[in-house]
Amino acid sequence: MKVTNTDSQELRVKNKVKVFFNKAMVNRKKKGFCITRDVMAVLLDKWSLFVIYNLGYYKILRFNELKTKIRGVSPRMLSVTLKKLECNGVVSRKVFAEVPPKVEYTLTDFGLELVEKTVDLNDWFLNRFQEEG
Repeated sequence: MKVTNTDSQELRVKNKVKVFFNKAMVNRKKKGFCITRDVMAVLLDKWSLFVIYNLGYYKILRFNELKTKIRGVSPRMLSVTLKKLECNGVVSRKVFAEVPPKVEYTLTDFGLELVEKTVDLNDWFLNRFQEEG
């Protein structure tokens, strides 16, 4: 099977997200808070960031899977966030004609690029913060 550029990008994004979360968890345990979440909240709301990171890592998720993976988000807030991300071309929503309805969420190409850039930015914040502390 031939590996496409999209497959390669998705694997690179997944690996970056994994490395980032490992660093963030170590930092959070040492400092007691997550510097990247606080700083990025200025640029993106916290729920959008968690949605795009989870979709960047897992590729395809259903609503309840996202809700389970994002602790603390209410169903209403997740729904509002997903609609906002879909309207902005970050997330794609696929509805299957089944009973009960089945809906899957994935990142668009723009969303994949956004995840990659925000992970790079968050990684830079973590590295700078670790140098000072």
